[in-house]
Amino acid sequence: MIPACPEGRDLLAGKVVVVTAAAGTGIGSAAARRCLAEGASVVISDQHERRLGETLDALKADHDGRVAALPCDVTRQDQVDALIDSAATTFGRIDVMINNAGLGGTKSILDMTDDEWAKVLDVTLNGTFRCTRAALRKMVDQGGGGAIVNNASVIGWRAQRGQAHYAAAKAGVMALTRCAALDAAEHGIRVNAVAPSLAAHPFLAKVTSEELLTELAGREAFGRAAQPWEVANVMVFLASDYASYLTGEVVSVSSQHP
Repeated sequence: MIPACPEGRDLLAGKVVVVTAAAGTGIGSAAARRCLAEGASVVISDQHERRLGETLDALKADHDGRVAALPCDVTRQDQVDALIDSAATTFGRIDVMINNAGLGGTKSILDMTDDEWAKVLDVTLNGTFRCTRAALRKMVDQGGGGAIVNNASVIGWRAQRGQAHYAAAKAGVMALTRCAALDAAEHGIRVNAVAPSLAAHPFLAKVTSEELLTELAGREAFGRAAQPWEVANVMVFLASDYASYLTGEVVSVSSQHP
């Protein structure tokens, strides 16, 4: 049984949040919606301009004046810098950066090309690095304070066939999170990550077989995948003042058992 999504409680009231890969129906879009429900102003980004525009229109219907959008390819530092600058210009500052952009796929390492390996690493790990660095610099310039929330994966801890590139990238995101937290601590900025096991959204079905999805869901204690908003709620917690003493941590959002 899937529970109802809880009502917002103004956990992020007055904060400005930037979310990458927020178009469509996945975790990024859910994170944007949950941040808005918790009282934040939100800037969404995605490299898919049409889907980004559609998502913006949908969010504006309920939150006009508190949401803006800018296309961004996280493999391009100039576009990442433009996103951060635009968010700060639009809403006056940045308080939270949610790094959701990532690229997966299934390919045996025996057949994987250098380009396939590099593309996943560039979006998933290097993109998180670029966005984290840009957001941290802006937060420090503002006088410090703020939070970074990265989207990792339990695959960063657990082996799975055909996922060498994605697992390496997500394990890198975890290590980046821990080290960046120490660099940012003196500025009063927290850096944490979530590690979902399986979240149900249409894009996942396009890149993963139905058989594998059924197998993975069967490993979960609740016998189902998480809803994207269930992952987003943990992101909201990490972004909020309720997590004021939490930094350098990777929180598993999973009911998976060995």
